[in-house]
Amino acid sequence: MAHEVDPHAARYWDAGALDQELARVFDICHSCRRCFNLCPSFPALFDAVDAHDDEVAGLTAGEKRRVVDLCYQCKLCDPHCPYTPPHHWMVDFPRLMLRARAVRARAEGVPLQDRLLGATDTIGRVGSALPGLVNALNRNPLSRALLERTAGIHRAFPLPAYRRPTFQAWWRRRRPQAAGGASGPAPASAGDAGHRPRAALFVTCTVNYSQPGVGRDAVAVLEHNGVEVVVPEQECCGMPAVDGGDAPGAMAAAARNVAALAPWVERGYVVIAPGPTCSYTLKREYPLWVQGEAARQVAGATRDLGEYLMERHREGALRTDFPGPVPGKVAYHLACHLKAQNIGFRSRDLLRLAGADVQMVERCSGVDGTWGMKREYYEAGLKVAAPLLREVDGAGGEAVATDCPLAGLRLEKAGHAPCHPVTLLRRAYGLPGEDPEP
Repeated sequence: MAHEVDPHAARYWDAGALDQELARVFDICHSCRRCFNLCPSFPALFDAVDAHDDEVAGLTAGEKRRVVDLCYQCKLCDPHCPYTPPHHWMVDFPRLMLRARAVRARAEGVPLQDRLLGATDTIGRVGSALPGLVNALNRNPLSRALLERTAGIHRAFPLPAYRRPTFQAWWRRRRPQAAGGASGPAPASAGDAGHRPRAALFVTCTVNYSQPGVGRDAVAVLEHNGVEVVVPEQECCGMPAVDGGDAPGAMAAAARNVAALAPWVERGYVVIAPGPTCSYTLKREYPLWVQGEAARQVAGATRDLGEYLMERHREGALRTDFPGPVPGKVAYHLACHLKAQNIGFRSRDLLRLAGADVQMVERCSGVDGTWGMKREYYEAGLKVAAPLLREVDGAGGEAVATDCPLAGLRLEKAGHAPCHPVTLLRRAYGLPGEDPEP
């Protein structure tokens, strides 16, 4: 089969080979149509094929491009599709769309819009250095209109607020002599045998620059349960860059993260991410983006935060005494990138363990990376998110929770005040902390 997902392979970048693979996969999807209601990409494909007398060969370059652009990488078609690897048809629709964007970007360049949305660390450093100014500009109608005109970020999309200090700055002040420091762990010693559970926290850009309280809550909950926490040097996981076609930039960031995380993994640390997109990327994409055994080891050691805490519970090692306040009813949004990991509903289970009455909402927010922020897709994203907002409104919970910070922005715009499940868990444990700022 022509299936090619390895960006290190020459065939991956061959435009002719890509076109053949698009035709092959589009023909399979057109014949199946099981994913007709998952995202706008599939209806666009099916309508275009229908307009050409059911012949994929009749699709124009513009029609193919539209299918690619309407895929916002929710990944939901992956667990839904009956033809994903190891099926001999080897259909991987999300990665094929990323490949198409990467090949296009190599030929045409990465647009300013995507360069800006992919530069999460650069923008985050500026925003957290000058939070008052940047947050005011992000709320100002005139500056938002200018941003929409120049960078294509829709003026109505709620941009994240930046905080100071960042989580990493807080961590450095809290643990200046943390085991191994910033550059890596100290050499292994005989005393490591039988050591308490150890976690290397992959903070995520959103937590570091905009929601440092979520990171502090994660540390508090992990340490309350006897887990030693370290925070290695790290940068953006790379998914925002590859969303915009900058595969080389994403691969370079991934290589640096692997180099920083691998020494900890070798010593038995589990890599924990409190953001579904980042945990998905480390698990599923890093072994493709970074060659070598180290990337596979990091991927195998990575857990989403809720996933890890429930693993501890199954081992009988999670504290289940919750003297603090627990909301009577929680509307919990299940993030697409958690569903795509096929790990179950771990944050929901944690909240139920703490005594909450959890109503789970399995709807997409229509943001998915950077897609829903863009001027040309903002309205389409709102249509995708409409069922989510209706169901959260109908749940009538005392609290709204989501692991996904981008879904959180969508919910916040709709008048809710969502928080990360680990914040509710920290409160239930009665641990001190700072609740999110309005």
